[in-house]
Amino acid sequence: MDIHGITVGSCIEDNQQVTPERVASHLGSGSLQVYATPAMAAFVEQTCRKLVEPHLVEGTTTVGIAITVRHIAPTPLGRKVSIQAEIVLIEKNVISFKTELWDEMEKIGEAAHERAVIEIDRFTERVHRKSLKSTIEKTG
Repeated sequence: MDIHGITVGSCIEDNQQVTPERVASHLGSGSLQVYATPAMAAFVEQTCRKLVEPHLVEGTTTVGIAITVRHIAPTPLGRKVSIQAEIVLIEKNVISFKTELWDEMEKIGEAAHERAVIEIDRFTERVHRKSLKSTIEKTG
């Protein structure tokens, strides 16, 4: 699998607002209007994907295969969350990232994330076969 241009130590920074769609009470992960852990996990995945996908060869993409999130401080609705993601390891087709997240006052979380570089055609064929199998089982 060709992942040239993706190097250990490469970093990216990004930010997002804590919108009503990103709070725990909306996502069902809690009852309060604070930045939700599932929103944090999605932000980690999106940011890591943005770091590597411009370097991939045509016909490939990445998929998330592991994530460990520590959400250590609350962030209220309307505030800004910033992230820094860094590539820390590349083994075959798996890229490992370390991330840290802050709001305007303090560090609010950190995550370890892994993404696999995959061939889109092979992956979609596998999904298609699985879809057909479940359709046959339901009708058979």
